[in-house]
Amino acid sequence: MKIKYLQSSLAISLLFWINTYMNSAYSAEFPYPVVDTGQERCYNATSEIAYPRQGEDFYGQDAQFQGLVPAYKDNGNGTVSDLNTGLMWIQDPGAKKTFAQAVADAKSCKAGGHNDWRLPTIKELYSLIDLRGTDPNPMSRDTSSLHPFIDSKIFKFQYGKEEDGDRIIDSQFATCTVYKGTTMGGNKTMFGLNFADGRIKGYPIDNIPGRGEKKYYVLYVRGNPEYGKNKFVDNGDGIITDQATGLMWSKSDSGKGMNWHDALAWVQKKNAEKYLGHSDWRLPNAKELQSIVDYQRCPDTTDSAAIDPIFSVTSITNAARQKDYPNYWTGTSHCSSKGTSETAVYVSFGRAMGCMHGRWMDVHGAGAQRSDPKSGDPAAYPQGHGPQGDEIRILNFVRCVRGGNPIIKTEGPSLTGISAVPSGQKTHFQRLDKDGDGKISRSEFDGPKDAFNRFDLDRDGFLSEKEMPEGPPQRGFPPQPRQAGQ
Repeated sequence: MKIKYLQSSLAISLLFWINTYMNSAYSAEFPYPVVDTGQERCYNATSEIAYPRQGEDFYGQDAQFQGLVPAYKDNGNGTVSDLNTGLMWIQDPGAKKTFAQAVADAKSCKAGGHNDWRLPTIKELYSLIDLRGTDPNPMSRDTSSLHPFIDSKIFKFQYGKEEDGDRIIDSQFATCTVYKGTTMGGNKTMFGLNFADGRIKGYPIDNIPGRGEKKYYVLYVRGNPEYGKNKFVDNGDGIITDQATGLMWSKSDSGKGMNWHDALAWVQKKNAEKYLGHSDWRLPNAKELQSIVDYQRCPDTTDSAAIDPIFSVTSITNAARQKDYPNYWTGTSHCSSKGTSETAVYVSFGRAMGCMHGRWMDVHGAGAQRSDPKSGDPAAYPQGHGPQGDEIRILNFVRCVRGGNPIIKTEGPSLTGISAVPSGQKTHFQRLDKDGDGKISRSEFDGPKDAFNRFDLDRDGFLSEKEMPEGPPQRGFPPQPRQAGQ
């Protein structure tokens, strides 16, 4: 037993040092190294699962491919160095600023004795996202079970504070990346990153009628001026190489939309066919896919998708009946504080549509990163979802990626939370979800009608696993629904 233990320990140690060497070599070779999302758990359409094997359902998701491990150095002077990207950051964003203040104050920042700080681009700021974060319920005030989408042991982080009139999710960070179009029917917009809920959205940079100018947190950056700049080469074989990141992409997309399960399966099928001469394609993780967004392009101003025209992009018709471009799936799940994940991350390469005041419009900009339910019927969301009526497409497109020297992982951490159910047994939610689409309809629900209405917090006519109680109610006691987003 002792010999086997030593052998196992040596193997783990060897893998660690191989990974460290490969990471450092990759980071040194490319000016735009894409750092791993940090995600290490696998999920099906609703819940955490053991790592699937090749050929099984849900194989090929984010956690099974480990890229550059995030690595930071606290310099002890209010600055943090990212050892992968070559970027240096201020450690404490301080008080919120308007966009104009955020731009102006970079010149006066002297953190760490440096005077060359700048407001980051969205690609620079997105390098810091940690997708092990948990999506909060925006109506809750309890942060005890939450994890932000940034390393809060390194950077100072603050959820939105009630005393400031903020919601819990009001922890948006500003960038200098200004949208080339407009959102919300004409707003001048910059792309910001929300480290509370893990999304890129377009935010106003001018006065909002009746509310004044919105304020944002700011992390100034310096160093590596090449970060975020792609160097695409068409190899002439259906593959595009980005010489800045070392990633290789399929020039064409899937040509059709599909749910998340089918997106993962589609890539497996392509590998079995040796697509474009290779069998090691994967569904890109969120940071890989965001790396190929071209924020200088958008449908309204360049009549194109937000991507270099070296790529082929299928056109679609959006909810407003306009010519537009798809959302693309990533292999990255978007997780709740309950340990479940009914949604996965996508990136919009066309308008990020929403239904506001009964009218469909671009609410967050081409290049936004949001999340969609992994399964279901888009028709169930005729007016979108959430405060901005975010369009729920579900049937998103796929663009394959390979390269980047990821380590393929076959096992993950022990299952946790409500999804850690003994094999062969089902949760209360799974027992009611008879058609396995990841939600419970009124016809599937076996409780009182008024209970269904109480649980349906987002009023979409279905119950998600987040909205359902942990189990059947005790006799004589009214069941309490989970809070949406938890």
